Amino acid sequence: MDDGKMAALELARVAMARAELWEFGVAILFFHASEYALAVAFHGRNNVNLSSLLISKHYVIAMGCALVEYIVELVFFPELKENWLLNNVGLVMVLVGEVIRKAGVITAGRAFTHNIRIYHEDHHELITHGIYRFIRHPGYCGFFIWATGTQVMLCNPICIVAFALVTWRFFSSRIRYEEFFLRQFFGRQYEEYANEVPSGLPFIK
Repeated sequence: MDDGKMAALELARVAMARAELWEFGVAILFFHASEYALAVAFHGRNNVNLSSLLISKHYVIAMGCALVEYIVELVFFPELKENWLLNNVGLVMVLVGEVIRKAGVITAGRAFTHNIRIYHEDHHELITHGIYRFIRHPGYCGFFIWATGTQVMLCNPICIVAFALVTWRFFSSRIRYEEFFLRQFFGRQYEEYANEVPSGLPFIK
């Protein structure tokens, strides 16, 4: 390959890398900013703290590992980052995940919180309309799709698998814990709902 073609190929790789990282950054920024904004809208500024940004130590480490994988593979295996189709699939997953999660948040309104409720409150009601007619846990389903999609978007083969497994395991445990209290709060009503509507995550009944 002559120098001109090599230079053109290198420019194309740089342009794609910039586009992928820009998409990743926008996805991260929008997700966390919108989570915080919706929490403030439904619960009031005085009842919301920075934990509603959903940025934990483990989350920062995970996203840091994703960037490390991306950079290492870009340097040593640049062809892995040249898959526009995979990048676009990831972008669609990010958008779909956002729509599902935010639909769940908006539909639930004040009933949606970032922390699992272990005490029943007077205004606490079982939401079964809107997206909850089709998915019991749209917030978890949306985040699972969104998080995995960010790695598909970056064409990170290791983190695609890691993010999918880790988020699935986390939500599998969280759903069992949360639904224990939901059954305490709503009894037979929740049992019937859970039997009719899927959780929204694979292999979690």
